[in-house]
Amino acid sequence: MHSNLLAAAIACGLLASLSAHAAPPQDDDSQGNTDRDAAKVRALERNLQVLKASYAEEVRRLRELDMQVQAMQAQLAGRSAAATLPVPSTPPAPPPAAANASPPAAEAASVRAGTQAEAAQAARRDAQSRSLEDALQQQNSTFNRRLTIENGLTYSRYDRKELTLNGFLALDAIFLGNISIDRVASDSLTYDFVTRYGVSPRLTLNLDVPYLARRTVYQKGGAGGSAAAIGEESTHGTGIGDVNFAANYKLFGETGRRPDTLLTLGVTAPTGRAPYGIDWTTVSHADDPYLQFAVPRRQPTGNGVWQGSLGLTAVKTIDPAIVFANLGYIHSFERGFGDIDTDPQTRTPGRVKLGDAYYFGAGVAFAFNERASLSLSFSDRINGKASLQPTGQRSTKVIGSDANAATLNLGVTYALDRHTTLVTQLGVGLTADAPDFTLTFKIPYTL
Repeated sequence: MHSNLLAAAIACGLLASLSAHAAPPQDDDSQGNTDRDAAKVRALERNLQVLKASYAEEVRRLRELDMQVQAMQAQLAGRSAAATLPVPSTPPAPPPAAANASPPAAEAASVRAGTQAEAAQAARRDAQSRSLEDALQQQNSTFNRRLTIENGLTYSRYDRKELTLNGFLALDAIFLGNISIDRVASDSLTYDFVTRYGVSPRLTLNLDVPYLARRTVYQKGGAGGSAAAIGEESTHGTGIGDVNFAANYKLFGETGRRPDTLLTLGVTAPTGRAPYGIDWTTVSHADDPYLQFAVPRRQPTGNGVWQGSLGLTAVKTIDPAIVFANLGYIHSFERGFGDIDTDPQTRTPGRVKLGDAYYFGAGVAFAFNERASLSLSFSDRINGKASLQPTGQRSTKVIGSDANAATLNLGVTYALDRHTTLVTQLGVGLTADAPDFTLTFKIPYTL
């Protein structure tokens, strides 16, 4: 009996000692697994932070490129809106001797015209010739004026807002992600000094020297998930613009069925400040470290490249109005620059090729009386994509650099005296790439 109890006690002691010795290794393995998992979590967190920082930098650079494209579109649209449609010409006014002719001379003119109805129609055209010629000369369509000096002032407004969603839509109603709001608003004031010289009854030469003053406001908000933080920065730019020289040649004169046909050849020199090589500065918000965007220190005043243009205009007189239509092509020549990068810390030389442009339009002009006329026209300009080629690299297209700027134009001319005319014109943008509106005042003086 005692031996059995002693054996049982010894067995229980052996089992307890084995259990006590086996338990510690299990605790050590569990602790080792926990440490390894914690190390993996810390490594993943570090990788996540690196990826977040890289993502924020890429988003910032995309915003900078997008704002640069919008600013270039505003500049190109402003320049295209300033050059409105060519308009037809009317027969030149009769010389003073014919206007002051005695009744017998007028009757003789009627006989030469063929019938009294034709003479009356010619008299109506003569009464309207001054007002219509004043309107048409603004579009370089008259050839009977020897020298004209014109001073013009144009104001244009461009305002674009863009809402960017970076995330996904849950349950078809809830947006999860970041919302970014970008805005670019530009006000431009352009003074144009224009000289027109009539070489012959079929050829005129035009010279346009512009001077620009531009203010552009950049706004950005909502980056990093914060919709309350909004950053704003404005930049200015003044200086001479791109000088334009053009020649207008009358290919065919108007007949009973055939309209006047005008050919226009033009060259634009890059005399203005180019948009490349301008230092950019980074704007940040104190309440949101993710709210950073770059803006140029000053605004450009030109396109930076040479351009050549070819246009064709058809003009037809339908008493008491004149209808016209035109189309043309503008080619931009490739040019190299010492820096084409927006980053002020780096210098990237390369070549720039702006997209070629096509324009077309149509309109009508009415003469109210001998001194006043009204014109209504539609114009559209389509620009192709620009391309950048850093030195030693392949050329790449700039996304968003193409544009379609359509404008509805309403103009009124009024003859102040024998030599001076007041011209007003309002242009309303019909597409997102066109200025919201343009307002122009011109005073041409004819010698």
